[in-house]
Amino acid sequence: MFPAIELHARSEVPLYRQLFLRLKEMIGSGQLQQGQRLPATRELAGLLGLNRATVTAAYELLEAEGLIQGHVGRGSFVCASGALAPLPWERILPPPESPPAPSFAPHPDLISFATSRPAQELFPLEELRELAGELLRRPEAQSLLQLGSPAGYPPLRRYLLEEARRQGAARSRDDILITSGCQQALDLLQRLLVGSGEAVLIEDPVYPGLKNLLTRAGAKVLGAPVGAEGIVVEEVARILERFRPRMVVVTPSFQNPTGATMPRAARLALLRLVRSAGAVLVENDIYSQLRYEGQPEPSLKELDASGDTVLIGSFSKIAFPGLRVGWVLGPAPLVARLAEAKQYCDLHTDQLSQALMLRFAESGLLETHRKRVCEAGAQSLRALTAAVDRHFPPGAAYLRPAGGMNLWVRLPQPLDAAVLLPRAEREGAVYLPGKYFEVSRCDPGALRLCFGGLAPDRIRAGVEILGRVFASEFERARRAEACEPAPAVV
Repeated sequence: MFPAIELHARSEVPLYRQLFLRLKEMIGSGQLQQGQRLPATRELAGLLGLNRATVTAAYELLEAEGLIQGHVGRGSFVCASGALAPLPWERILPPPESPPAPSFAPHPDLISFATSRPAQELFPLEELRELAGELLRRPEAQSLLQLGSPAGYPPLRRYLLEEARRQGAARSRDDILITSGCQQALDLLQRLLVGSGEAVLIEDPVYPGLKNLLTRAGAKVLGAPVGAEGIVVEEVARILERFRPRMVVVTPSFQNPTGATMPRAARLALLRLVRSAGAVLVENDIYSQLRYEGQPEPSLKELDASGDTVLIGSFSKIAFPGLRVGWVLGPAPLVARLAEAKQYCDLHTDQLSQALMLRFAESGLLETHRKRVCEAGAQSLRALTAAVDRHFPPGAAYLRPAGGMNLWVRLPQPLDAAVLLPRAEREGAVYLPGKYFEVSRCDPGALRLCFGGLAPDRIRAGVEILGRVFASEFERARRAEACEPAPAVV
């Protein structure tokens, strides 16, 4: 039996169009299925009490949209194109665990402090073209375009392992896995080591990519505050004692977003605490080579006599983030299981990218480029701090890092960085508010300014824009406070 159709004779919508819309809805919802025969126009007109011409007009509209097809002598049938309704993705997809970071439409006039990335103007493109051509002219070039090992391109693994041993970071029982950047390294470690409901201790504030992947996996995320000398070791001790987390993840050098660096004594204390708690310590070491002043601190991996610390490295901050070449250095049994997990995810990291990064490093160009990046970064950081000092309202504070790519700024109360972002974007400059980095400690006035990808003149222009926005709102808030009536004295 054909489904009932209700039409309204008094509606302003003509009956033929009402019928068309109702039949279209039934096809889209699947109530009328692919291949189903519709009643003949005379038959449906009789069922609905309509003129046959009305039904014919409705069928013509359906056929014009490809929803039905008429066959002489056989009737009209529902077509494949309209047989299935789109899946209700809004209902199927789980809600996001945390608010997505704002995305900004690319525009040449927009000055963006939002992304922690190197300056592409410094990329040595001519040298890279020569190296890439050299690689592709080699007899073994075909193998680079073939499937490779989940553990990574063997020559690159050997190079990185030798470098780690030279620095004192790798022990005899260590091995290396090549990953598609630092983010995949973190994801693989979470997949292998942390089950749903298990606790992980991280810094607060922290890189959102780490916090979000742990939250998505159902981990219990615990945040320890970050001070001028990195993660606060006394809070780490308290959390370890109370919650016994499975894994601890820290960025001891130029932490993202604060730029803080842990001194040697704090690193040794952290190692003792984590070791005593029996947790796995993961060191995110992607910024340490971007030091602009002072002496470098040894990595946690270097200081760990047990060799159990897991170190994550990457070429993304010192070279080319688009090639997505990172690595995990750790005990061989762990690395073997991580390689197995990586195979399930993406088989292996792009071999041509790995070979190109290896050739770039072996040629000496990587170190030359790193020095250029550090020189430019130091200039950009000086320009940024000077501009903030000049343009931001009184009471704005920041910790001046000795390297890295990020400056963590706290605006004076009652300014809220998230509330002011849309206005700043309209004026031509953007940043990331602190709320996207917080784990459990709310800091409305905090914001991260990334300077690695910007030249000093763009930095000065952008900070001047932000300063106008912040200063005008700060002055407005002060005037409003001054106008508040004093409370009654009783």
